[in-house]
Amino acid sequence: MNYVWHLYVMAAMYILAGIMHFVKPKAYMRIMPRYLPAHKTLVYLSGLAEILLGVLLCFPDTKNIAIWGVVLMLTVFFFVHFYMLSSPKAGLNLPKWLLWGRIILQFGLIYWALFYLDA
Repeated sequence: MNYVWHLYVMAAMYILAGIMHFVKPKAYMRIMPRYLPAHKTLVYLSGLAEILLGVLLCFPDTKNIAIWGVVLMLTVFFFVHFYMLSSPKAGLNLPKWLLWGRIILQFGLIYWALFYLDA
């Protein structure tokens, strides 16, 4: 498969999102479900995962593994999105329609990643 520019956009998006976990960790800790332990550690680990997967998307030998990693990561992130719906504090006072929109967007991001998977 030829690498198209939008694959690199996706990779950059995950790298930047991962970096933000280190720049603004408190913003991410605020939306972590209370039932999960070690919020700060999990925020840093998820940021590291996003950066690593973003980088791995850029190389033919690791792209497919990175895609499955992105799909797994985004699936796990559903816990955060549903927690934001159920907790007014974690929901950041955002309207419910916007929080539902994030969940729908998550499915779109999974589809986008799978689009680049080599059969």
